Formats: sequence, C-alpha cells, structure tokens
Amino acid sequence: MRLLDVVLDDLASESDRLESLLLDLPESGWRTPTPAPGWDVATQIAHLAWTDEAARAAATDVERWAALVAEAMSDPQTYVDRASLAGGAAPPVEILARWRTSRRELAETLSTQPEGHRIPWYGPPMSATSMATARFMETWAHSLDVHQALGADPEVTDRIRHVAHLGVRTRDFAFSMHRTPPPGEEFRIDLTAPSGDLWSWGPRDAAQTVSGAAYDFCLLVTQRIHRGDTSLVAVGRDANLWLNIAQAFAGPPGEGREVRDG
Repeated sequence: MRLLDVVLDDLASESDRLESLLLDLPESGWRTPTPAPGWDVATQIAHLAWTDEAARAAATDVERWAALVAEAMSDPQTYVDRASLAGGAAPPVEILARWRTSRRELAETLSTQPEGHRIPWYGPPMSATSMATARFMETWAHSLDVHQALGADPEVTDRIRHVAHLGVRTRDFAFSMHRTPPPGEEFRIDLTAPSGDLWSWGPRDAAQTVSGAAYDFCLLVTQRIHRGDTSLVAVGRDANLWLNIAQAFAGPPGEGREVRDG
C-alpha cells in the first residue's frame, strides 16, 4: 500500500470519529463555544470543509486557487477567521453535508495526483502525501477542540504519527515564521507513541535533542497545549527555542494556549 493511501485511510478514520460526535447533535450543540476564541463547533467544521475545498482547488483549479491566494494576501490576519465564521453561520445540516462532500472529493483528488507533482499551498508546495498529512493534522487538531467543547474524550491512537512527522518536518518553517535563521544541524527526536512504541527522527549522535510523549508533541505543534504542560524535554539552545515556537500549520504563528491552572 502506498504511504498516501495509508494517510488517506487514517484521515478517513479520524474524520469518521469526529463526525460520530455530530450526527445527533442538536442545534444548540453546534453553537457550543470551543477553545478557539470566537469559534463554535459549527465554525470548526466549516473551517475543515473550507480548507478541504481550498486544497482541492490548489490541486485542480489554477484560477480558483489564484483567487484564494489573492484574497488571503489582501487580509492575511483575518482571512481564515472570516471564511470559517461565514461558513459556520449556515444550518448544521448544510455544514455537515458540505464537509462530507469536501473531504470525499479531496481524497479522490489526492489519490490520483501524478507521482512527483507538487501542489501549491499557503506555505511551501506539497506532494499529495504531504497534503493528506496536513489535512490529517488539521482535522485531528480541530477535532480536539470539538471534543473539548462537547465534553467528550478524544480517541488517542498511533494515527497521530502523521502529526508528529509533520511537526518534525516543519521545524525550519517554524523558525522562519519567527524571522529566525533555522539551525544548521539536525536534532534527534525520540517520542513515545500511545502504543508504547518509540518514534525517532534525526541522527543518534545529534548534540540537540527532544524527547517525551508523542501525544504531547502533537498537541504542542498544533498549539493545543502550553509547553509547560507537556512532558517534553529539550537539550540544546535551538531545541529549546523550537519547542517555544513550533507549529505544524501554514500561516502566521498562532497565540497558543495558556498554562493550565494548578
């Protein structure tokens, strides 16, 4: 099986898990505030649908993609919020139908991309596998917000390896977003998976290292937790700085989360 197919299968599983929370949710549940300021559950799902649609446009529609980029450049600070809030104002049944369609069509589009083709994006261009990984990351992160809003426990599985991998691969991007030259050396990253397996990246003899729970690392690179509330340990100046600025998503750095009380 191609890696792309593995990622798409895991993305489908993660999406199905999130949808299971929404099937019998009343209108009031859709309007429940989430940890993202100003975003309710409806906004979160509308955002996923909108981003799926944008990714498909990037892969298939040059003119539509150019228009989306121009719109983003005209208002980079509030562009995402405006699109998501507008979509979230629709009736829940329409939002859910839109998301079902968008994720199905994007999966079909990505599965048929030519080998080696790079899809343009708001950050660096990506292969179909990388785009699918990015969609997994965002679906997983926004699903956490919905779970928290609805008081539901998230399903913690080794599927988060896709998020961890993207978090590692976007190290230099995170530095560049903070106008800081990326480190010239690789780090060693050792993360303990939910299953207990050890996931590792980088040379064994690297001078700078990061270690801890993979789940905490994934929460951190999606800015769903404050570093001070994680088990992560960094050795080295640059590795320490990275954990303060890490982001696996394109666009401006987010505000992150405050340290938990107590």
